[in-house]
Amino acid sequence: MGTRRALLTLPLAMLAAGCATSPPAAARPAAGGSPVAGSPPAPPVPETLKFSGTTLDGATYDAAQLAGKPAVLWFWAPWCATCAGEAQSVADDQEEYAGRLTFLGVAGMGTTKAMREFVADMDVGAVTHLNDPTGKIWKRFAIFEQSTYVLLDAAGTMVTRSYLDDQQLTAALKKLAG
Repeated sequence: MGTRRALLTLPLAMLAAGCATSPPAAARPAAGGSPVAGSPPAPPVPETLKFSGTTLDGATYDAAQLAGKPAVLWFWAPWCATCAGEAQSVADDQEEYAGRLTFLGVAGMGTTKAMREFVADMDVGAVTHLNDPTGKIWKRFAIFEQSTYVLLDAAGTMVTRSYLDDQQLTAALKKLAG
């Protein structure tokens, strides 16, 4: 009976001593590291990308997914003639720079219905668009008028916050994409 009791208490004694069955610390991923072996850790999320919103389709959008990649934020309104004039360039640029730059439209100053109609009429549906009717994201980036572009480098640093005509936008995107 003494041997049996010893065999039963040995695993408990090992647990109490810190001998768990998990791998040693050196074999576990570091805090903040990637859970998939061999894949790089997720980039840190800069303050500029610590916001979320809702897309025009009603889905939740977390801007943290832009971390580590250059991004173009296009602030527009559905009734804005300048924005309508830029829509084709935005659609073309999004297609040209796919995989190198991420485009995000931030729609404000209008109804959701009008914003959806703008996206459909202007054929910019390949770009993700956030619905920002209260201007929360506009205020975060100090946007006071449409159409304004905010260009963020891969580190999340704002390199441009301005109206850009087609030539200026083309030059800025070439530089941003590297």
